[in-house]
Amino acid sequence: MSRSILDEAQIHPAIRETIASSHADIVKEVKDAVAKNDILVVGMAQNPMPKKARKLLDQQQLSYQYLEYGSYLGEWRRRNALKMWTGWPTFPMVFVKGVLVGGANDLQKLIASGEIARLLKK
Repeated sequence: MSRSILDEAQIHPAIRETIASSHADIVKEVKDAVAKNDILVVGMAQNPMPKKARKLLDQQQLSYQYLEYGSYLGEWRRRNALKMWTGWPTFPMVFVKGVLVGGANDLQKLIASGEIARLLKK
């Protein structure tokens, strides 16, 4: 199953650049970090789930990069660009070897099943 994304032909040419450039800096920063790190956690302050993901990785002694963008009250517009880019609706966003694996609960399942070790070997 593929996720539904509005086809470019259904976006008026006059607004395509606005869409493409909206908070492109945060998307580029995360893309670059995904490419440079085996594990990347993208989170926000005040949210307990990014802390949970980091704790799980610390318990497994897995090194990771953590990027934090704002809090519930700040930078939500910038974070929204990440949600639009990934299609993932919440934080954290956890990437393993360039693949979005979900959030903290999804990471916990990968660890419990041993799948994270297999992903890291790729």
